Amino acid sequence: MIQPAVLVTGGAGYIGSHAVLALRDAGFPVTVIDNLTTGFRWAVPDDVPFVEGDIADQPLVARTIAEHGIRAIVHFAGSIIVPESVADPLKYYLNNTVKSRALIESAVAAGVPHFIFSSTAATYGVPEGVPVREDAPTRPINPYGSSKLMTEAMLRDTAFAHPINYCALRYFNVAGADPQERTGQSTAGATHLIKVAVEAATGKRGHVSVFGTDYATPDGTGVRDYIHVSDLAAAHVAALAKLIAEPQASHVMNCGYGRGFSVNQVLDAVDRVTNMRVERRIEPRRVGDPDALVADNALILKTLDWRPERDDLDGIVRDALAWERKLAAR
Repeated sequence: MIQPAVLVTGGAGYIGSHAVLALRDAGFPVTVIDNLTTGFRWAVPDDVPFVEGDIADQPLVARTIAEHGIRAIVHFAGSIIVPESVADPLKYYLNNTVKSRALIESAVAAGVPHFIFSSTAATYGVPEGVPVREDAPTRPINPYGSSKLMTEAMLRDTAFAHPINYCALRYFNVAGADPQERTGQSTAGATHLIKVAVEAATGKRGHVSVFGTDYATPDGTGVRDYIHVSDLAAAHVAALAKLIAEPQASHVMNCGYGRGFSVNQVLDAVDRVTNMRVERRIEPRRVGDPDALVADNALILKTLDWRPERDDLDGIVRDALAWERKLAAR
């Protein structure tokens, strides 16, 4: 079967570049558009057409869709740092909401029938319980979560009014790197715990900050659901296959493993894998951080032809560490 052509926005970034590999490996013709604000041109394979530009540039997007026969959009482009969203909310409403609206409009105008959106567990805010189901209240506590939830609402309403279906995947904590070391998390100043910890293990940082030790968790540190980025990329391929097979149906689904690890457990795993001890520095709690944030992943397991293949914490750390060492050698 000939697979439809896919446009990946933000395909030179961390998660986007993994999705490009997964889509290409599954036989989809892929084109990438990225403004390279945080992405890297080298993260996109040489045999994948690359357009440097902004998703809000509607004439450029229209030309790209037409030239490459695009029939699906997988949308990663946006800003993702929660504290920055609090300090600069208008940047997040521009990059994550206003520009997404322009992209959705471009898709509708060009008759693109399928759209996958990179959403987030931050749409839930501080959940009332864990694990969190998709029907839990969505009460974001920062502009990042709000900006993503607004885009979910735009997609819902657009799919009601136009012949387009969508899947919004709400990510939990994404970590690790491509096991073949083709790409990984490369952005300077990253805030993800496992990325920060392997940077400390390779000498790029002097320590790892532990924000709070008085949470209502077994060891007092925050608990999160860590998903390997390659499993997450595979979920996008499975979601696209579902949208193509059932063009009348749209979906909003958690993307996580359904179990959590505390900050201390993650750092213990880094210590095990590296055979050294990364220095931990206790810092005050960050405002709004929930005690625990773990996905109920029953819906995605029921809906998609997808199963986690890399849900081993030490394995996630090993892949992240291998990529960090490769970056250091670049």
